Amino acid sequence: MENNINMPKYELIFVIVDCGLGSKVLKTAKKSGVPGGTILLAKGTVRNHLLEILGVNNIKREIVLMIAEEKTAMKALEGLNERFDFKKPDSGIAFSTTVMSFLGAGNCEYNKTYEGRGVKNIMYNAVFTIVDRGKAEAVVDAAISAGSKGATIINARGSGIDEKSVLFSIVVEPEKEIVMILTEKDLTDTIVSSVRETMKIDEPGKGIMFVLNINKIYGLYSGKE
Repeated sequence: MENNINMPKYELIFVIVDCGLGSKVLKTAKKSGVPGGTILLAKGTVRNHLLEILGVNNIKREIVLMIAEEKTAMKALEGLNERFDFKKPDSGIAFSTTVMSFLGAGNCEYNKTYEGRGVKNIMYNAVFTIVDRGKAEAVVDAAISAGSKGATIINARGSGIDEKSVLFSIVVEPEKEIVMILTEKDLTDTIVSSVRETMKIDEPGKGIMFVLNINKIYGLYSGKE
């Protein structure tokens, strides 16, 4: 087996902000050495009776995805938190998770033997659920009934019926929705079980779920999770 002690470690940074702020996030992160990123359009869910009556409870969001070497990623998160002040309500959320290996990002090297760095004391998880278009709200409802405070819904559609996109090596066909739920670790199993049962995830074609550990997070309780 190859020795990977000296191999660089990388983090995948997620930043969720209001629509239109994604480019500012990238600009701020580049000052810390992050080479670039990808901006996805999404919507956040807000459980407020008055907003539901007015029909404006779904708020447009942008998700910025960036990959950087571990030290650079931590520096970037600190810089982003200083710039956007995520502890303030409705200012956004930023978190990171470990990338085991990847290709196609400049000088980043593929590490086929990397088995993770054994992060201890994980306090938060990110739960992803991929379902058919139109079923994301049912996922959100199931998660909230289990204790979640909300979610972010990402539209995963290609521009043509034969086109497909890929998320974490999972093929996502057009007309799908991805629900991302950020939660305390202690609630993760309860939320997963609720969504799994409600959406019948174990049945063929009903959906896909996976959970990521969060290494560092800012702004989880700002109201945008």
